[in-house]
Amino acid sequence: MGAPQEVRITVKTPEHMRELGRRLAELLAPGDLVLLSGELGAGKTTLTRGLGEGLGVRGAVTSPTFVIARVHPSQSGGPALVHVDAYRLGGGLDEMEDLDLDVSLPESVVVVEWGEGKVEKLSEARLQVVIQRAVGMVELAEDDHDEREVTVTGIGERWAAQDLSALAG
Repeated sequence: MGAPQEVRITVKTPEHMRELGRRLAELLAPGDLVLLSGELGAGKTTLTRGLGEGLGVRGAVTSPTFVIARVHPSQSGGPALVHVDAYRLGGGLDEMEDLDLDVSLPESVVVVEWGEGKVEKLSEARLQVVIQRAVGMVELAEDDHDEREVTVTGIGERWAAQDLSALAG
């Protein structure tokens, strides 16, 4: 397995988070697994919305919290986006397997919010995206309240040679 590749990006607004998602989409291919983590309201769904825009998928990308998983087919012949919210799934991979993600994975891009510790075994190669509020938020100016630190880590052979620095824009 290749050494993990990592890039850290400061994202100042929700629109910048969507733009990061669009840039990330340019690196993704069918079979890719993306795990998103961060507290409630961190920007996971906003990033996924940009990803959907970049992949050219059909349907509004919204949080799949109540449906667990939502499939967005491609409008341009590219991979579908399977957007999963694993927040309420406590059973780990067994419960995730009920969603048939392993069937979807080879021809889709699968994005799992709250998937850490639950879906890593779906693929040896994955991107882990951690979104955190910027440190020292109290001291930030009023217009900087949306600032986030995003760490993207590529794990496995698929990402070993991939230059993630392009995500920094």
